[in-house]
Amino acid sequence: MTARTITLGCRLNFAESEAMRALAPAGSIIVNSCAVTNEAVRQTRQAIRRAHRDSPAAPIIVTGCAAELDPHGFAAMPEVARVVGNADKYAAGSFALNHDPGLDPGQARGDDAEKIIRSDVMAAPAPPVAAGFLSRIRSFVAIQTGCDHRCTFCSIWQARGPSRSLPYAAVRDAVARELDHGAREIVLTGVDITDYAGGLGALCKRLLADLPALTRLRLSSLDSIEIDPELIALFASEPRLLPHVHLSLQAGDDLILKRMKRRHSRAASVAAVAALKAARPGLTIGADLIAGFPTESEQAATNSLDLLDDCDIIAAHIFPFSPRPDTPASRMPQVDRATVKARAAALRDAAAARRTRWLDGLVGTRHTVLVENGEKGHADNFAPVFIAGSTRGQLGTARITARQSDQLVGIFE
Repeated sequence: MTARTITLGCRLNFAESEAMRALAPAGSIIVNSCAVTNEAVRQTRQAIRRAHRDSPAAPIIVTGCAAELDPHGFAAMPEVARVVGNADKYAAGSFALNHDPGLDPGQARGDDAEKIIRSDVMAAPAPPVAAGFLSRIRSFVAIQTGCDHRCTFCSIWQARGPSRSLPYAAVRDAVARELDHGAREIVLTGVDITDYAGGLGALCKRLLADLPALTRLRLSSLDSIEIDPELIALFASEPRLLPHVHLSLQAGDDLILKRMKRRHSRAASVAAVAALKAARPGLTIGADLIAGFPTESEQAATNSLDLLDDCDIIAAHIFPFSPRPDTPASRMPQVDRATVKARAAALRDAAAARRTRWLDGLVGTRHTVLVENGEKGHADNFAPVFIAGSTRGQLGTARITARQSDQLVGIFE
């Protein structure tokens, strides 16, 4: 029996969960938490309680960003046996548990403070490569963690520490291991991968040159202002770098972007998308957008709504603004919650309509599709495709015959 993981949040968390699984005691449960919004923290607590109800004898170890920011709050939960900070989650000793048979299975020996292992994340070195989803068709490899920017709405830099990049050789070896374990597509992930030391474009170029078996490479979320010319050129010249980019745009209004302490303007977002699409016709754009940021006016909300069209966004992640503790945005004049929810709904509805039109436009076309599981996979442009009778890991050209809800239906030719 091995440890089980419950992962919330970003792709980086999923990669890290797999790396931690080997460190935890057999039969334990690792809950890898998320702190990007208040709702994510609530869901983490809910996941802990559910895990304890389902497996009352299994010790629960909580780690990740929410645990880093509020270790005592999680340690006080009776279901939790150990809290491990982000700087300590790659050390086997952090997961060692000392249980007294007379205690409730969810309790570690001692008071709540003794449940906590947490070093200074601001002084932590670069972690070892977190290569996740071994034996999965699409595997995530972490190349970087932490962030040097201080967006006013974000607490992740406090949870992750400064930006640290893993050495190229470590990244290359991790990717090679994933390919050896059967991965057919690699996703490079991190907190701010466009801040990778030496340049993300240079990293991708070296990986593709050094690893001929790497035939499908994707990138997780990018900061549009940091996209380097070498990466743009690689999209133009290298078909193995797949044509879908997810951008951390957050807003489409210049004043709101300034108050968020983002480093790009609305025009810069539009220009970045234009450059990507000029380099790689057919490249698709996803984006993160926050609705109802403090002081957001109706016009500012409209400007963000219009950004969906101006940046041709076909995969939008919409977040209603959530004031995180100890952030500048939490101290700004807040938009009332009903308005925040309404603006988020309007963004979601508009984004969904755009996505439906995009999917409908793909019916009758042909695309390379990788089947990941359950006869479902993705085209190179990240359109979800169902192919009846297909098998896990199957890769080929599919003719798209229909759209069903939010996915396409195809037939391998």
